[in-house]
Amino acid sequence: MEPILLYDTTLRDGTQGEDVSFSAEEKILIAQRLDDFGVHYIEGGWPGSNPRDMLFFELAQQIEFRQARLAAFGSTRKPGFAAGDDPNIQAILEAQTPVVTIFGKSWDLHVGKIMGNTLEENLAMIHDTVSYLKQHHREVIYDAEHFFDGYKANPDYAMSTLTAAMSGGADSIVLCDTNGGSLPFDLEPVVIKVRQFLAGRAGECGREDIPRIGIHTHNDSGLAVANSIAAVHAGATMVQGTINGYGERCGNADLTCIIPILNLKMNRECVPADSLSRLKTLSRFVSETANMTPQNSMPFVGKSAFAHKGGVHVNAVMKSPIAYEHIDPGLVGNKRKVLVSDLSGKSNVEYKARELGVELNGSDRQKVVSEIKRMEQEGYQFDVADGSFKIFLEKLTDQFHPLFELESFRVTIEKDKNQPCTAHATIKISVDGRQEITAAEGNGPVSALDNALRKALDNFFPHLDHMRLVDFKVRVIDGRAGTAAKVRVFIESRDQNHVWSTIGVSEDIIEASWNALEDSFQYKLSQGTV
Repeated sequence: MEPILLYDTTLRDGTQGEDVSFSAEEKILIAQRLDDFGVHYIEGGWPGSNPRDMLFFELAQQIEFRQARLAAFGSTRKPGFAAGDDPNIQAILEAQTPVVTIFGKSWDLHVGKIMGNTLEENLAMIHDTVSYLKQHHREVIYDAEHFFDGYKANPDYAMSTLTAAMSGGADSIVLCDTNGGSLPFDLEPVVIKVRQFLAGRAGECGREDIPRIGIHTHNDSGLAVANSIAAVHAGATMVQGTINGYGERCGNADLTCIIPILNLKMNRECVPADSLSRLKTLSRFVSETANMTPQNSMPFVGKSAFAHKGGVHVNAVMKSPIAYEHIDPGLVGNKRKVLVSDLSGKSNVEYKARELGVELNGSDRQKVVSEIKRMEQEGYQFDVADGSFKIFLEKLTDQFHPLFELESFRVTIEKDKNQPCTAHATIKISVDGRQEITAAEGNGPVSALDNALRKALDNFFPHLDHMRLVDFKVRVIDGRAGTAAKVRVFIESRDQNHVWSTIGVSEDIIEASWNALEDSFQYKLSQGTV
């Protein structure tokens, strides 16, 4: 079977997603990661549309991509212009990429009502632009924008736009579900008809071959991945998408889902096996670069993708993982996660303790289960706080050896008239009998406390600068007590290689925050990675 080519548009279409933004330098870093991973095409941006994309293409000219081909993106020529006179087309050529991706209109609604153009001129724009770029020795990928909506409204005209691209010399024609409203069982037969149509028209277009057929879907109906897979099943051999599904509105097809489905479930290898095992790392790198919190529930690469909470499930997985896991988590660089809560049984506790490196004997297991149920009644939630759970197990079984101990802290908040609040924290800790007192400011009391603790610990553990907090959440457990209600504070921390979570509960929000913060630092220091 023909190989499936991956076309990544994270750096262009992905940046159209809300809150997603990359600098030119960050785009270079992501492009290098994608190249190393084995992606076949990387769409870098739209030259001429903004200074950042122009800088990216300038920087990219200094880089040798080993596996991927870099693509510049743009539209067909303007109505009434020759392709050679259109400044946007010239800007694309100046990007000096080996591949150019051009989009054009397939839906007569867009041609007439939106663009105010004629159907004939739109066909000429497609043909002329593709032909001009082929004359300049570029590999040309033609994106048929709104193709499936256009086909539904006027199939003959939608097909004629593909003929225009094919006669112009397009190397690939990509069918786009731009509005994200198509359904897999409607999309698949259309892809089959397109293949047959192009094969039948190749001769009159002066070609012995037909262009590669690709698919580009959006997730507005939650079906971007399903539609992409349906298109491959129907014969498409190029899949466009983004890492983590970033993109406008509801996002694009998520390559972190599509890649393992193709490789593992359809036997259509699109990346080498060793690359597949780095899929989660790639997902995390892109989310970190975008400053986006990873979604735990993401298939394959999410933290919860292989998480088990119910005692029956855990007991079964311990005997045979396939009982509740559709693939081996390690194939995509993920790992099994067993959660502990008031729903847990001894199997959960035994598995989790072994995973965290805490030894339990028979009597310990029952004690831990009982204590978990009691503490969850108090407001703790250990299934989202592995760091605190490890410390909890060690304390309960007399295995906890704190790397530092709190002697005292004081936090003050000042508010002067219309000026912003200021926060100051003073802390006294001891490490192996040596005391350290420090003070620090921060953006709020918890920030000040965090800064003061870091400052104090730096004298004993000088490499904590690699550790940082990435998420901080406060939840009121029962609001009926008003401002005196008990709160739960959740903190997620990370260093260069790991992510861990801790939790604190108290009627006092500062004390709850301190409990979570202390656990986070104790967990980090206990790993011996500072």
